[in-house]
This record gives sequence, C-alpha cells and structure tokens, in this order.
Amino acid sequence: MSKMYTTANHSDKELKEQGNRLFNLHKYEDAVCLYTKAIIKNPSQALYFTNRALCQLKLKRWELSCQDCRRALDIDPCLIKGHFFLGLALLELELFDEAVKHLQRAMDLSKEQKLNYGDDITSVLRQARKRCFQLREEQRIAQDIELQSYLNQLIVEDAERSLAALKEQESAKDTSAKTEGESESSEFIRKREEIEEKRDTSMVRLNNLFEKVDERRRKREVPDYLCGKISFEILQEPVITPSGITYERKDIEEHLQRVGHFDPVTRVRLTQDQLIPNLAMKEVVDTFLQENEWALYY
Repeated sequence: MSKMYTTANHSDKELKEQGNRLFNLHKYEDAVCLYTKAIIKNPSQALYFTNRALCQLKLKRWELSCQDCRRALDIDPCLIKGHFFLGLALLELELFDEAVKHLQRAMDLSKEQKLNYGDDITSVLRQARKRCFQLREEQRIAQDIELQSYLNQLIVEDAERSLAALKEQESAKDTSAKTEGESESSEFIRKREEIEEKRDTSMVRLNNLFEKVDERRRKREVPDYLCGKISFEILQEPVITPSGITYERKDIEEHLQRVGHFDPVTRVRLTQDQLIPNLAMKEVVDTFLQENEWALYY
C-alpha cells in the first residue's frame, strides 16, 4: 500500500470511503485491503462485507465472495446486496438452485423496501432459472440415454435367449428328419429369421421413439415475445400500453408506483388507468403453455 493509502489512524468509515474510491478506480485488490481493515475495526457492519464481496466478484474469487456475503447476511438477513452478490457468485459456481433462492430473495426484498434496482436482479434471476432448467434438461437427457441403452440391451438379450432355446429344440430333433447334408431345418431357419427380424424391428422403433423425444426437447425455447419486458418471465396477465408495448400487469404497475409514470421502453407518460388487458397475447401464451407444459418450469 502506498503512502497515500496510509490507514493506521483512520476510522472504519474512512477506510470504507477510501476503499470505495479505489473500487471506482478499478483497483479491486487495494480496495479489498481497505475493506478488510474497516472490517477489523468494525466487524458488525454488514455493508463492509458486501463491499468486499463485490471486489471478490470483480476478481473472480467466487468462494471468497460467497463467504463475505454469508457473513453479511448473518449480520443483516434482509440486506439486498448480500443476497444479490451471493446469487451472482453461486451462479458462477454453478450452484443454480441456491443462486435462484438468493436472487429471488433479493428481488422480493427490493420490492418490500421499495428500492429500484432496474433490471439487474430480474435479468440475473432469469439467467439463473434458465441455467437450472438447462441443468435439469441435461440430467434428463443423460437418463434417457441410459434408459435407451438399457432397453436396447434387453431387446438383444431377449432375442439371444429365444435363439438359444430354438437351437436346443433343433438339436433335440431326430436328425433323420433332415435331408442329407442339411445342418439346419427350414423350420429352424424361418423361426431364427423371425426372431432376428423382431429384434431389429424393435430396436429401430425404440431408437426412432427416443429420437423424436430428443428432437422435441431440442426445440424447447420460450420465444421472447411471450416474456415480459421487465421481469423477462412468461406473461401471465399481459396488458398493453398506448405505445403498443405489452407488459406483465404486476411488473408495469410496480414500475409506475416505484419509478415513475412513464412507459419504461418508450419513456412516454403512462398511468395505470391506461393499461388495457392484452387478450390476444393471453390466448397466444395459454395455447403455447398447453402445447409445451415444460415451459411452466422454464
């Protein structure tokens, strides 16, 4: 630390302010040192931990960021930044379910405390939910592949048992029933071909079935026009503004109450009584969900 950052006689608040200045200069490592000293002087300030957690995020030290966020939340369980930064770090660690839990909590607290974080929390929350969905899809695909291999093996084994039984029957027959030089009877050959044909047909049908399921799965994507412009979630109660923009009712009403009476996309003046139910979009969304039940968990 250079002389300009000498901190021996500074209070924890002064150390925090110096850390903030260094953070704004993108000197994250130096900022971490100052926040650490502020914490040592006053370990009861949750914001010192979230400030340091944000630096750790910038430095891509996900585990350390998680630790600071958890310490902050131990002090103040309703600290929005604690839940938000923890969600970000958990997302990087691919702990998606826990990330969603904390990001959702951050969004709920921002509404309760009437604080405007713009789309920061909602967009990351949507990303985390999507990653959760993708992870479940990957797990389902792996399970389907395992099931497909298992069922194919069962078909092969069943055919092998049938062929073995057929050979035993053939061996037990009186060899005099065969023509001279004939090692296998025509009846045996016919039955063997039937077993082999049944085996091959069953495997083709099974693999075609799994291929169709996989093809439908690859098309699982919710079109953007079915999602709200604020929360990015599938529209449930769509309303349209005079500017022609469709929003989720609860999201746009909350925007009007907390941020201001204007359309967040066009910035044109907007009041709650100007919101009109978008029945056409509601019908489109309902039809999509009926045909794509998986989207309920998207």
